Parts: sequence; C-alpha cells; structure tokens
Amino acid sequence: MLGEYRISGRRASEISASVERGVGEGALAPGQVLPPMRELAAELGVNPNTVASAYRTLRERGVIETAGRRGSRIRARPVSTARDSIRVDVPAGVRDLSTGNPDTALLPPLRDALGYAAERADARPRMYGEEPLDPDLARLARAGFDAAGVPAGPVAVASGSLDAIERVLAVHLKPGDAVAVEDPGWGAMLDLVPALGLRAVPVAVDDEGPLPDEVDRALRGGARAVVVTARAQNPTGAAVSGARAERLREVLRAHPSVLLVEDDHGHGIVDLPVHPVSGGGTGPHGGPWVFVRSVSKGYGPDLRVAVLTGDARTVDRVRGRQRLGPGWVSLLLQQAVVRLWETGAVDTAAVARSYGERRDALIAALAERGIAARGRSGLNVWIPVGDETGVVSRLLHAGWAVAPGARFRMGAAPGVRVTVSALEAGEMPALAEVFAGAVGAAPGRRYD
Repeated sequence: MLGEYRISGRRASEISASVERGVGEGALAPGQVLPPMRELAAELGVNPNTVASAYRTLRERGVIETAGRRGSRIRARPVSTARDSIRVDVPAGVRDLSTGNPDTALLPPLRDALGYAAERADARPRMYGEEPLDPDLARLARAGFDAAGVPAGPVAVASGSLDAIERVLAVHLKPGDAVAVEDPGWGAMLDLVPALGLRAVPVAVDDEGPLPDEVDRALRGGARAVVVTARAQNPTGAAVSGARAERLREVLRAHPSVLLVEDDHGHGIVDLPVHPVSGGGTGPHGGPWVFVRSVSKGYGPDLRVAVLTGDARTVDRVRGRQRLGPGWVSLLLQQAVVRLWETGAVDTAAVARSYGERRDALIAALAERGIAARGRSGLNVWIPVGDETGVVSRLLHAGWAVAPGARFRMGAAPGVRVTVSALEAGEMPALAEVFAGAVGAAPGRRYD
C-alpha cells in the first residue's frame, strides 16, 4: 500500500511525525492510501487508539483526509508539501509565464521610501512595548477604506494578505470548521485552509466574483466563514461588481454568525472600483468581518505589508495573537509604505492600463483561434482546457511555461493560468498560435 516506505513510531506524535516526514520527502505521494488503523496498529504493536490519535492529528494539520469506508489518504495538497510542488520546472531559454509576479518595470523604486524610513528610525529607534501600528499608516489606510466604502472599524497591519487571513481564520474558527473558498482560487488559500485544520468548501466563480447561490449552498451546509477576492482574483481575474456585492450581502444576512473575509490584494494595479461586500455602514450581516488590502502587487512582493480593518472584536483578537508571535510588523516597512502612498509613487491607472492591454490582447488573440479565456482584472488570464497536463507539456516543449490549473482548483474544470506581466501586447498572436496548436483548436471551435 505504501511501497517501500514504512511508517514508524510507538506514540501518536511519533507516528504522525513519521507520516509527515514521508510526505515531505516525497516517499508518500498525494492521494496515496494509508493503512487501516487496526492494521497499522498491529504492525507497530500499539493500541488502535494510538493510531487513531495520530491520524486525527494529521487530519487537523491538513496532511491527510478521511473518506469513510474508503479510508484515509494523503491530501491532494498536503500541508507538509510546498505548494509549489504542483508547478512547472522551467528550463533555461523558456519564457516563464507561470509565476504570478508583477512586471518589475511597473514597480516603484524603493530607495527614497526606505531611506525615509531609515532616517526616522535613526532619529528615534523603535523599542519593545511601543504602539505596533504607525499612526500615519493607520490614517492613510483608514482614508483609503473610507473612500472605497468599507465600513468604519479599527486598523491593524500584517505581513501580507495571507498572513492577515490566516490570523483572522485562526482567531475565529476551530479545527474541523468549514470555510467557503473560491474555486478556482488562490492556491495559497487552498493550502492554508487545511493547514489550519479547517475544511475547504468550493464555491464557483464567474467574472463578477463568487456565485451567490453557491455561497448560500456552502453556508447552509455549515460553512463558518467565506473568503471573497474583491478584485484581480487569482487565477481568473474576477472582480466583484456592485450588483454581485449586494446579492452576496443578501445571502450573508441570513447567516449573521458567519465570518466574512475580503481580500483586496489587487489594490494598486486595478482601475476597476472596489465594491466591498462589507459595505453598508456596519457590515453586511451584523457578524464578524474583515477587509484586507495588500501592497505586494503594486509596490513589490518583498514589501510584506497588508492593512486590514473589520469589526472591533476581530481586529482586537488579531492584534492579541500577533503580539504573542512576531509582535509587530516592522515599522521600517510601515513607514516606507507611508512614503510610497504619500508621494504617489504608483500611478494606479497607468499600471492597470498596462496590464489590461496585455490581458485584452491575449484574450482577443485566443478568441480569434476559437479559444475562450477569462481575465477581467489583474495580472493573469485563465484559459479552460480539456487536457491540462498535455497542454502544459506541449507549451513547455514549444518554449512557453504556464501554470497548471491543478494549483488553483478543487472541483472546477481543468485550465491553465498565464501571467501576462512578462509579455508585451505584440507577442500575444505568437503565443495564441502556439496555444491553439497545444489544444488542437480550430477557427470556430470554442474551448470554454
């Protein structure tokens, strides 16, 4: 059942560690079935309850899943395996369109901003026990939230969107709780949920965001939280419209205890207006909510700063847990972001226009060859395909690396993600022609 790998250990902690070690080393592959508990207990000479405890720990840690009589197996995306394990190894000379990174030419220079922060730190070094949030960052963040129609609430800061979302989920949910997540959706989110011992419930997405009926189904099925991407959804480029935001509010009003998490990581690269589901003055449903805004895409991934606001209890819990971990997000980085915002270092309209021209050019070139694609906002274009593995392989052979859709989906149909930031508009016809060959497309035939 496990090939040459042998699970070892006498205590539950040792057995679970042995399984995790096998997954991390690649000896236990995603989808591989584990021995029944009684069988493994007999092999190890331990009580079946010991193995049951080990398997429970592995489920809570997001390493394995159990499907009744079908037994326990390694998850498709076990937390012990890096999320980049489902990726393409890009040989030298191949154009890499798989990364999801912004165009470095559109990122602002950081010398002035970091120098400004360093001068302030030299004049007054920050010490333990001081306020963890820079007041200027809080002021600018709150002004931005107000302009976007995000309800009033305290401001906090985290080390990027995923860090913020992880902390919010951790302070509200317990292992075994279900979270409604977009499908296809951000690969890191699909990995984070099981890593926290939570259960992901897929929700289909169109160009206007999560489908309200799908969200309602997930919440009626017991989901305790829902995560919505405001704009530049990864991988489809969806952006929540005003009408969709209102429909989602209607759904949430019937579930006042559900946690709403909104992720606006597209801030700084999208010119579409944001339509917060949490809009409406005091939140949409009277329950806990958070709105997160990252600077990574517009100002640089290495600026690990995201601001968030939400109901007072949730934000207070996040701050409290943060104090017990890293303590605070570097004030140097916070003040650098303040400088970037105050000086208007990024022309959001120009950046959004640049990415939009590339997405539109690729989508149009594909359409001319009978291939439907999606990409309303952000850095990426999502292209449904029938044979995901074959298309990725054939494109790689032709000199183009794209991201396999398996990194971004649970039950959604196969597809591939193309990051347009490394392309110029004039290159799109050539790429589309190669893509058409990879999928066997012909004019008039559509792949959607």
